Order: sequence, then C-alpha cells, then structure tokens
Amino acid sequence: MKKFISMTLAFMVTTFILAGCNSGADETVKVGLNGSGIPIWEKVADLAAEEGIELELVEFADYVRPNLALADGDVDINAFQTVSYFDAFIEEHDLDLEPIATTIIAPMGIYSEKYESVDEIPEGGKVALPKEATNMGRALLLLEQAGLIGLPDDFDGNGDLDKIEENPKNLEFEPVVAAQTPRVLPDVAVSVINNGIAVEAGFIPVEDAIFREDDTATPYINIIAARADETDNEAYQKIAEIYQTEEVADHIREVYDNSLIPTYVELEEIGW
Repeated sequence: MKKFISMTLAFMVTTFILAGCNSGADETVKVGLNGSGIPIWEKVADLAAEEGIELELVEFADYVRPNLALADGDVDINAFQTVSYFDAFIEEHDLDLEPIATTIIAPMGIYSEKYESVDEIPEGGKVALPKEATNMGRALLLLEQAGLIGLPDDFDGNGDLDKIEENPKNLEFEPVVAAQTPRVLPDVAVSVINNGIAVEAGFIPVEDAIFREDDTATPYINIIAARADETDNEAYQKIAEIYQTEEVADHIREVYDNSLIPTYVELEEIGW
C-alpha cells in the first residue's frame, strides 16, 4: 500500500446509497470503502436497515483518501485496511482515529507450481516475493512462520532482505513487483503472493497456497475505524456488532470463495 498523498477528491468514485435500505431509518452512517469491500457491506447494510440504520457506502479508489476523509468528517467510519497500515498511517499523518472492531484477514500465501509443501523446497531454491517495503516485510514474516528463514526477535514487519539472519536452505530471493508474483511461478520454486493478487490470478488462497497466514497474523487483521471521540457511538457499535455476526461471516465465505477469513477478535489482541 503506497501512501500517495492527495488532498482532492479526484480518486473518489461513485457513492452508493443502497436502494434496499429502510427509507425511514433513524440514522444514516457514511462508510468509506474500497471496491473489494462493497459486497460485504451491501449485506451489512441490509441487516443494519432492519435496525433502523441506513448505510451510505462511499467508495474510494486508493488507500489514502479513506482515512483523510474520515478525519475530515466526510465519512463516519471506514473499513478497508489492516491494523498495521492503519497504525503507520495515523502516526505519519497525525490523525486522531481509532479502530472499533476487527473484520477479516486477506491471507498472504506461498504458492508453487512444482511443490506441494514448503518442506519440499530444495537447497538453493528461488523464492519470489513482493519488493514493496510493506509487502516484503509481511512476506518475510510469512517465510519465517513457514520455517524457511530466521528474522531478528525485534523485527517489526518493515525492512528488506538484509533483515534475514538465518537461511538454512540457502534460498535465493527474487524481489518483484507484487502484481508480477503469480507470473513468475514457472521460473521459481515458490512465490509469495498477496491475497487479492492471488485471487485475480485465479487462485483460491485457502486451497491453493502451500502455506498461508491464518487468523493469528494479528498485524494484518482488517479493521473498522472511526474518529477517536466517536468510538462509543451507538450506531457505529451496532454496525460493528452486525458485521461480526455468523450471518455476515457466512456471506463473506460464500461471496469470496473462502479467499477471505472472517476474523473477529478483541481490539486488545491487535494492540488497541
């Protein structure tokens, strides 16, 4: 996720006001999203309407404006980002925002056309991984979790290949643009691929990855965020409660073909 700063609404695309919502709703809440989250929030909106809350879904085409719009009051809550990205963004831009609930994990995975398990990766095997800093840090943590490398005890998820302290199989690492990680599969032993990119390439992450993140990858749990002085807002808390129902979880699994993992944990578990 690159942090290109823009103070205009040029990246904002169509605002959706869901026709299925109750026109007699007691309250309207604007939710900032990116396109991939719309199918989930259409379901949440239907359920919220039954509780007298109308959701207005505002779609953004980037990962910068949703937080700036939230801070500026253009939307009431947003839901599009991992807690790791959120923490870094609000610190960099000095924004007074806080998470109010957790939502999903879009698991990063290790994929291969040659091997069915990470144990089969040979000595000196070539590993492709995304070269962007945030993605690479996440990929290195996944490779460590898979037992392929060792990292410093204080590794914070940021950094490059120089952070690798142990490489028992003498693996060769090939950083590539994240979007290219599926395309290089024929030329490498394994490739570390972001969830969305894997899905676009035709993979089902929970079935096709030979190793992947699970719901314990707490820095990469997605969140619903609000302005810090409104985290106790009754309508927002009700929306969070609706999102975390089993009905919505089943909808997520069905619509996204199990490529997303509903992950409902307490905020304390993600450092809040």
